[in-house]
Amino acid sequence: MIKINSIVPDFELDSYQNGKIKKVKLSSYKGKWVVLVFYPADFTFVCPTELEDAQKYYDEVKKMNGEIMSISTDTAFAHKAWHDTSPAIGKIKYPMLADPTGRISEMFGTYIEDDGMSLRGTFIINPDRVLKTVEIHDNDIGRSAKEMFRKLQAAKFISENKGKVCPASWEPGEETLKPGTDLIGKI
Repeated sequence: MIKINSIVPDFELDSYQNGKIKKVKLSSYKGKWVVLVFYPADFTFVCPTELEDAQKYYDEVKKMNGEIMSISTDTAFAHKAWHDTSPAIGKIKYPMLADPTGRISEMFGTYIEDDGMSLRGTFIINPDRVLKTVEIHDNDIGRSAKEMFRKLQAAKFISENKGKVCPASWEPGEETLKPGTDLIGKI
């Protein structure tokens, strides 16, 4: 599994976006923030709610020089069929990546071998392809795109403000901390 602060190896997958199936390479996004949203499968119940929720933040992520990409072990053709038939998924504008072999899901530690599917996982990668955040959890629990976006904002803030750190539940505009100078939990 890829570890925090390590470089994410390049990969290429088929994707579905804007009515087209095409190859997508992670290295094509060098210089951009990338949010990878792994999910179990197309045509399910929780997944469309999460992907539609992520779409609500897509324009804001793009304004931050970022890209959202969803990934499941379905094919790009299944993504297209789901996009064409689901009102929620029909709203998706970001690339939907296909990992039918589970190779990329396995690389990120989300692959469930017995099921051939992925756990829910969200990974934020900085413009130098360094992994900055990891969130993996049970497939019965949907994620919050609002929290994903907050984490992206925090990761971008600390990359632009060396020596500063973001406290719990930090939002842009709020106070940050500078280790070694700020006292936390005064006794």
